[in-house]
Amino acid sequence: MSELPAANPLVEIRGLGRSFDAGGGRVEVLRGLDLDIAEGDRIAIVGQSGVGKSTLLHILGTLDHPTTGTLCFRGEDVFDRSREELAALRGRFLGFVFQFHHLLPEFSAIENVMMPGLIQGVDPGQMRVRSEIMLQDVDLAHRAEQAVGKLSGGERQRVAVARALVLDPPLILADEPTGNLDPSTGDQVAELLFEMNRTRGTTLVVVTHSRRMADRLGRVLVLKEGRLHTGDFDSTVA
Repeated sequence: MSELPAANPLVEIRGLGRSFDAGGGRVEVLRGLDLDIAEGDRIAIVGQSGVGKSTLLHILGTLDHPTTGTLCFRGEDVFDRSREELAALRGRFLGFVFQFHHLLPEFSAIENVMMPGLIQGVDPGQMRVRSEIMLQDVDLAHRAEQAVGKLSGGERQRVAVARALVLDPPLILADEPTGNLDPSTGDQVAELLFEMNRTRGTTLVVVTHSRRMADRLGRVLVLKEGRLHTGDFDSTVA
């Protein structure tokens, strides 16, 4: 599928392919994808299990490299950069929220939220202030000093959202962010992401099996047979 060009796109994907060696042959997971993502977009990527949704998200996040094609961020091909430059780009411009939150259980909530900034060399005092504000935004200021290993699943995922947003990245990539949560808690986490989109213009790209999440995001892209198609949630089983 070829998407219509977005005005001043944040991300431009052209001819993106990803294949893997398997059992003596090559398996094509992604095939010649074209996609523009505009500033402030809200995109759901849906599809059956195993079609490559997470692979696409990992390439968007520069955690994996494509076999073919290009990915440009604000007009620059990201895979022309060194490993160190890619790490710096991830830290400054991308936020990640995963189904399994990947927090450090021995550290407190605020220490986990501070971590992206500390890795980037931001002053610890400044990062603590920013992290306190983020924990207020996700209604966890009262749990700031609690070890995340002692928080509930919903609280941990809200800490993960705060961590993803603390450096105010223009793009959030979320892989099943509500997949392990009950419906009520899942709605709370989803609303946090939507609020950041509304108030900060944060771009959201979310891989999801949730019809409710996909419907609320609005722009639904179905990954099927290695290609993206404009569709709706029901297209995943068509």
